[in-house]
Amino acid sequence: MSDLVIVESPAKAKTIKKYLGGDYEVIASMGHVRDLPKSKMGIDFENHFEPQYINMKGKEDVIKELKKYAKKSDKIYLATDPDREGEAISWHIAQMLGLDLNDNNRVTFNEITKSGIKAGMDNLHKIDLDLVNAQQARRILDRIVGYKLSPFLWKKVKRGLSAGRVQSVAVRMIVDRENEIKNFEPKEYWSIDAKFSAPSSRKVFTAKLANIDGNKAELENKEQTDDILKRLENAQYVVTEVKKRVTKKQPSPPFITSTLQQEASKRLSFQAKRTMKAAQELYEGVEIEGMGAVGLITYMRTDSLRISDEARDAAAVCIENIFGKEYLPPSPRVFKSKKNAQDAHEAIRPSIPDLTPEKVKASLTTDQFKIYKLVWERFIASQMANALLDTVSVTIEAEGCTFKASGYSVKFDGFTKLYEEKKDEDEENNKMLPPIEKDDILKLKDIAGNQHFTQPPARFTEASLIKTMEENGIGRPSTYAPTITTIISRLYVEREGKQLKPTALGEVTTDLMKDHFKHIVDAKFTAKMENDLDAVERGETDWVDTLDAFYQDFEKTLEKAEKAMDGKRVKVPDEETDVVCEQCGRKMVIKIGRFGKFLACPGFPECKNTKKIVQETKGNCPLCGQKIILKKSKKGRSFYGCDNYPNCNFMTWNVPVEDKCPKCGNTLFKKGGKSGKLVCEKPDCGYEKDLT
Repeated sequence: MSDLVIVESPAKAKTIKKYLGGDYEVIASMGHVRDLPKSKMGIDFENHFEPQYINMKGKEDVIKELKKYAKKSDKIYLATDPDREGEAISWHIAQMLGLDLNDNNRVTFNEITKSGIKAGMDNLHKIDLDLVNAQQARRILDRIVGYKLSPFLWKKVKRGLSAGRVQSVAVRMIVDRENEIKNFEPKEYWSIDAKFSAPSSRKVFTAKLANIDGNKAELENKEQTDDILKRLENAQYVVTEVKKRVTKKQPSPPFITSTLQQEASKRLSFQAKRTMKAAQELYEGVEIEGMGAVGLITYMRTDSLRISDEARDAAAVCIENIFGKEYLPPSPRVFKSKKNAQDAHEAIRPSIPDLTPEKVKASLTTDQFKIYKLVWERFIASQMANALLDTVSVTIEAEGCTFKASGYSVKFDGFTKLYEEKKDEDEENNKMLPPIEKDDILKLKDIAGNQHFTQPPARFTEASLIKTMEENGIGRPSTYAPTITTIISRLYVEREGKQLKPTALGEVTTDLMKDHFKHIVDAKFTAKMENDLDAVERGETDWVDTLDAFYQDFEKTLEKAEKAMDGKRVKVPDEETDVVCEQCGRKMVIKIGRFGKFLACPGFPECKNTKKIVQETKGNCPLCGQKIILKKSKKGRSFYGCDNYPNCNFMTWNVPVEDKCPKCGNTLFKKGGKSGKLVCEKPDCGYEKDLT
């Protein structure tokens, strides 16, 4: 007889089994084993929202195996993930196996390492029913919204649509931003930039006009700008103030779920789903050469910045060994979590700081390595000394006009030796100024007025949407990635490069929701619901009362909307294209079907012509010379193939570019990221050129 440990995934089971040894059997439930039925609501509204759970289809063999092992085990430990979903999975398994809910059989692992597993097994506890009830409340809320609101959208807009508490708010954010962009009216303004050299240096630096006669410089047109430029003709430019100081630059804190997803998007161009997949694998355990299965990072769904003393000490040893003692801060660095953070887990960090990315690179996939390197560097840098900057700011006066210039140089690189957070693309570089002293008379090299127009807000990217959702309290760490995946797969939103743009369907559906279900798409209301669920998790609020408060108002709103929209239907406008229907001469329009967008003739039903939407690229096929077009794999990944398919089977994951091969004249392809290379894919050519 042996003790049984039940986890979610086979990878996690394998890693834990390695540390627990032969006295334990470790098996995986493969996620949830019970859920609400898909074919009906599955909630008894007359009996305190009692959920009607059933065994999930496709899990018959897993359930059979769980029962078989449980029957012959002395003790059963429930070791699912340490969050609401994990707690609910353990609760469902306990009920299915007839376990005592008062038994201390629940075990949680913040990290899948020897010490992490020992700590978990030494701190057994009961299943936390408050956590379970918070998960149940969320599941039932989402079921109510989805199963009652979606049919309304089918009748009034289009069949197959779905609505959701968090996804509908996310779509609204994207739609509202698009409306801001459409309605934006640019305003003209001007700036004056001057280039100077100092008496002691020939180096030229730039200063901006900041004030005119003691007031902030606000130039609205060319006439005002020309007046100032005329005023400055033959002026003497005198340095009236030079401020020199040493400023400290602190490292960013270690990652939480949202910041990991944002940074992976900005730095690696990873979508949130891809980031979380690699992070999950690193947490559950990877086969490391010479070590076996090791969980390389701590639990990756967290909003806490807390770090254990043990991890902080290990980081200090690592920093001293790699960089030297001068790169350690005077005292251990502690970061404060935001007010509503759950704080159940530590921040995301390497479970064994001594395992540098290079030590494990050979054992990891490309995605695993990139995410591990990001987590490791961010965590180690967060425990390093501040960077010190020598900063200089200069004030220059001429004819009542004040110019400002600033710059810096690095005095001590500190944590930046290892890692700096990726900045937005539009952030300017700040360069060091030449030696300048007070009362210096500068030599004017050039001065010019520059016309500008105010710019509309940028469209959301995954990174900026996640950041905004987090700031507004919408969703929780586990929901960001699936929410974005859902709104794109449901065709409410589409990607244009990194940007998220609403479709006509998304705009129409959001407008309808704003008119009739304003609470559902209201960010503040959704954030309040998240706080209410957190209160359930803390045991402060009854989950049934929380559901009842929502449902009473929701039912009345739905009934009112049904009456207001009786006999009405909202049309999704078609997007006209320049593609001419070869059968009737009309301009074809973009339609959305089960498998995405396609071209259709607006003359339907008289003309039933349809076409696939083809996105041509800049390149030509190296095999037959036809155009290369962008295609999508079954999993939604972009690749490039010949337009002459199936007569030509050429395909590649590499991106075609305008450059031609100097050896054979064919299209070149970009392989890898910014530091990748250009390659020729014509057989027997072999030309390559590094981009670094």
